[in-house]
Amino acid sequence: MTDPGRHPIPEPPPEPGRRERGLLARKWAYLLGGIGYVPLVHASFEAELATLLDALCAEVYESGQEHSPGSTGALEAAGARLAELNCASGQSITVTMGVLGKGLLTLPEFQPAEEFAERVVGVLGALAASVVVAAQNATLAQQESLKLSMLKAVRDAKYELRTAQARFDEVATSSASGILVAGLDGTLVTVNAAAGVMLGHAPDELTGRDLFELVHPDYRPVLREDYRALSAGKVERIQQSQRLLHRDGEPVSVSLTASLLRGAGDEPSHFVTVVEDGTELLLLQNELSRQALHDVLTGLPNRQCFSTRMETSLSKADPELGVTLLRLELDAFAVVRNGLGERVAEQLLVIVAQRLKSVLAGEKALISRFGGAEFAVLVENAPSTPAPVHLVHELRRELAEPAYVDEHGLALSVSIGVVSRPAQDREAADLLRESHQALRRAKANGHGQWELSHPEQDRLDRETDALAATMPGAFEHGDVEARYRPLVRLADGAVHGVEVLLGWDPPGVDPLTDRQCRRLAETTGLMLPLGQWLLATACRQVGWWRQRLDRDLRLLVSLSPHQAADTDLLTRVVGVLEETRFPAERLLIELPMLALAADLGETGDNLRALADLGVRPVIGVRGLGDGALAMLAGLPAHGVRLDCEPSDGAGPDSPVAGLLRELPGLAHRAGADVIVDGLTTAGQARFWLDAGAELAVGDHFGAPCRPDELAKAFGDLG
Repeated sequence: MTDPGRHPIPEPPPEPGRRERGLLARKWAYLLGGIGYVPLVHASFEAELATLLDALCAEVYESGQEHSPGSTGALEAAGARLAELNCASGQSITVTMGVLGKGLLTLPEFQPAEEFAERVVGVLGALAASVVVAAQNATLAQQESLKLSMLKAVRDAKYELRTAQARFDEVATSSASGILVAGLDGTLVTVNAAAGVMLGHAPDELTGRDLFELVHPDYRPVLREDYRALSAGKVERIQQSQRLLHRDGEPVSVSLTASLLRGAGDEPSHFVTVVEDGTELLLLQNELSRQALHDVLTGLPNRQCFSTRMETSLSKADPELGVTLLRLELDAFAVVRNGLGERVAEQLLVIVAQRLKSVLAGEKALISRFGGAEFAVLVENAPSTPAPVHLVHELRRELAEPAYVDEHGLALSVSIGVVSRPAQDREAADLLRESHQALRRAKANGHGQWELSHPEQDRLDRETDALAATMPGAFEHGDVEARYRPLVRLADGAVHGVEVLLGWDPPGVDPLTDRQCRRLAETTGLMLPLGQWLLATACRQVGWWRQRLDRDLRLLVSLSPHQAADTDLLTRVVGVLEETRFPAERLLIELPMLALAADLGETGDNLRALADLGVRPVIGVRGLGDGALAMLAGLPAHGVRLDCEPSDGAGPDSPVAGLLRELPGLAHRAGADVIVDGLTTAGQARFWLDAGAELAVGDHFGAPCRPDELAKAFGDLG
């Protein structure tokens, strides 16, 4: 039985009532969602508010029961949930109160509305209070968490600061470099033990002093300006050699590096200066400089040092007496090094350096080792300085004395190039080049020779070297040509074949002969590829003449000593013959007797291999005499080429004529035909025909010319 003073508890709303609650929850969610961020998708947010609405409706029912004003716990949970959903702001609470205040009283289960109005207002008031309390609690919790985080950050920062300070102290204490920390006004606040040792003070004696008081007075103003620039940010750091003051007043050479320490806001707070004792560094630098400018083995100045000091000596030398420059090289030094070993060879160089110093002890002389077995001497001439010839003889005499190394008595001759009293305005590089040219000429004359530099000869040598250096480019551009001259039978004057020669007409220079071209090509190593090209070009040209002019000509090609000793000679010749299809038996290849007599490389083997191939080897003999021809015995030579130019006036009974007549006979007894080179007159041709020679070349039969110019000579001579 119900209490007549209380409204009966309504039953749960029928289905139409559920629909009304859903519409109210949807409106509530829509309005709250437009105020601020909600950490849910809208559908989930609407479902959350529908659940809260059901709880609020239950609280309205519950508040009507006797002795049951409503569940405070349920309302606190609802308020906390709204706070979690970010719906605890003043605007959100206002919207919630407005929507629910009107909406709850329109629900069917709360009709008539005047009977439930008081309960609805009470529940909504309790809800609003719960939301405010939840929001306050959340704020307090956040503030507490922030406070704890800040306390932890401060504690961690202090710990890191103490750790960093400890590490700095450890580094500063153990560092061999001096470390000085000063304020921006220069007052020292921290000094390590190494800095104290350098300056002769205990670290605490330096603390509080002005940093710049420790700098030598001569350098103090400049260093202050540098530190001001560092503080102003004009430079990132200072690095310089500096002089500080020791406790006893003596200067201390140091290497100084300074930079800025920055504090809060990246503002400069202190200078950090690191100093290192520069004494050992200076000694090391001096030693490295000395090693860079001196020969490690002999201790003499090297080429770089010699060239630099030579410039000074030239400017200071007596204008009348000048200087004498000698370039020396030990002959056959490679024999000592290869035969007795590197250590013995090095000891010999040391002895040579000592003897050079001994001979020149009374002169103002600079002695240098340029490398290998080459030395240079520059003498600033005085009135008592011997003439170059006497100086050279004294050096040669001293160096010729046997030197004993590991019980080996060693004595080597020396080749010397001399430049005497050059003009004072001459460049050192030019004089070094002239001395080298003079040394080259001395070595070309054999061991133990010396040559005095001559301006005209030096000019000619430079021109020759320039031609040799540019010849490969000229060959590449087709300026070096193959030229031909007839090889004639003396018996009837018919063209028996052609000889191929080199020709080059450099701009501004007289045309170069075959012999000049070969000498230049040998200088740079061009002769091997150039010789192969010459052979291939001539084989193709003679093959063309055979086809077009029906002339079955032989081809004579000369080899230089380098070519004759080439280990790849046979491969080159076979390759050309196969490429041009030139008959091997029509090819005459001349090898110089000089290379055979000197047993250079593979010369003898090459001669036999060419003969086996079917090529007709020819031995080139320079000069007169039967000594060279006697060497033909046992060699598979098909011809001998004599480079002889007898005079037309040689009488038939003269010794010269008799000797000349015997030469062909000697060649014939060796089984070789005789080719005579250098014939310029008809008289010479008759002489050699009477002497028994078969073939000849020379200007009398035709000078070297281009292929089209030689074609006409075939008809005239044939």
